[in-house]
Amino acid sequence: MTRPVRPALLLVCGVTLALLLAGCPKRPVTSTASAPAPTAPPSTAPTPPTPPVRPPAAATAPPAPPSVTPPPTAPAPVTPPKPSQYAASDALKDIHFAFDKADIRPGEVKTLDANDTWLKAHDNSLVLIEGHCDERGTVEYNLALGERRAKAAMSYLVSRGVPAGRITIVSYGKERPVCTEHTQACWARNRRAHFLVKDR
Repeated sequence: MTRPVRPALLLVCGVTLALLLAGCPKRPVTSTASAPAPTAPPSTAPTPPTPPVRPPAAATAPPAPPSVTPPPTAPAPVTPPKPSQYAASDALKDIHFAFDKADIRPGEVKTLDANDTWLKAHDNSLVLIEGHCDERGTVEYNLALGERRAKAAMSYLVSRGVPAGRITIVSYGKERPVCTEHTQACWARNRRAHFLVKDR
């Protein structure tokens, strides 16, 4: 004969079974580590080069091209009057030189001073100084010597205040003698600076 199950025992068994099936509640697990940020897969295409950064252009006008300055033109040379335009004047006397020399001798200074005085008093006159030599020596040598003699006379007058622009010189060497005898006295007369004038 079976015994009836007590209701209180059944109740205890049911509660125990329910507890076993449900189990104990578990605390949730938290992690402080975070997953890494997703990265893009490496690109296989080449990266274009970065163009150089240019500074911003200044807000000014573009520089002007270099100017080309033409070379200065020399003033046109003043053509001196032709010797044929000059004439002798009784007021201007010749000076004479030693053989093969172009130095102003002391005895000739007085003549040059008188010529200087006349030229300053007649400032509207231009003067031509001719350089001459005696017949000895070559044509070329005497042309150069005659030029030195004319320059010596000109330099003296300029040093005394006659403007150089009023004076022209020319050398005739031995080509225009005033005396044609072959003597010392004649040669001395030919070694000279001769003065001619014309109005401006």
